[in-house]
Amino acid sequence: MLKKRIIPVQLLLNNRLVKTKVFDNYIDVGNPIKSSKIYSDADADELVFLNIERENSTIEPLLKVLEEVSKVCFMPLALGGGVKTIDDMKCLFRNGADKVVVNSSVYQNYSLIKEASSLFGKQSIVVSIDTKKNLSNSKYDLYSACGTKKENINLKEHINFCEENGAGEILINSIDQDGMMRGYDIDLIKQVAKNCSLPIIACGGAGNFNHMKEAFQKTDISALACGSLFNFGDNNPIRAKSFLQNYNLNFKIVK
Repeated sequence: MLKKRIIPVQLLLNNRLVKTKVFDNYIDVGNPIKSSKIYSDADADELVFLNIERENSTIEPLLKVLEEVSKVCFMPLALGGGVKTIDDMKCLFRNGADKVVVNSSVYQNYSLIKEASSLFGKQSIVVSIDTKKNLSNSKYDLYSACGTKKENINLKEHINFCEENGAGEILINSIDQDGMMRGYDIDLIKQVAKNCSLPIIACGGAGNFNHMKEAFQKTDISALACGSLFNFGDNNPIRAKSFLQNYNLNFKIVK
């Protein structure tokens, strides 16, 4: 049985960590280097950094943090936000990234995934998809550019294109649930799993360990990503795994 994963997500803005609500209302939550060391010591399975600078978005903020984080963090690092080209990916991998996360650039060029998968291996390519529920038809609209641009493609088609072109994982983000701490969007996760054979990481909504238990038990999710749960409260991946193991969920535990 494949082990489940718990993945802290850290959002970068102006060289600081921030937390958002529905992709807006930024709150400063600390230093990325210190936070990364804490997660590394607390048995996180991976760590995701996303640069959420909306203007002049590049990989430069990621490179700045990557150099220092690599010194204190001993788990796989996935970085995204501003990744537009193969050269961007090469630069991140050369500087210590284990995976790259692509989002907005994919909509204009699905072959970017294919080329990246061929060069670096599909296991290192994560496609992030930001979604928001359309109340008029109960379907999920897709957004790029940090949730500011609605894309003219449906969820199923986009997932299929990403998988066909060599994506290794899907990181599905619920804009509606982001930072709200009221639970994951179970219906969204199920829709993605129904249309995808890749490992899926769900993000957006964790407010307590029961929310994580519900998502793992009700869906075939590979991993859960968390931000607010670990930022606002005395919680960490070790405690989350200890709780979830009581419900026959299988995790890698570092002794």
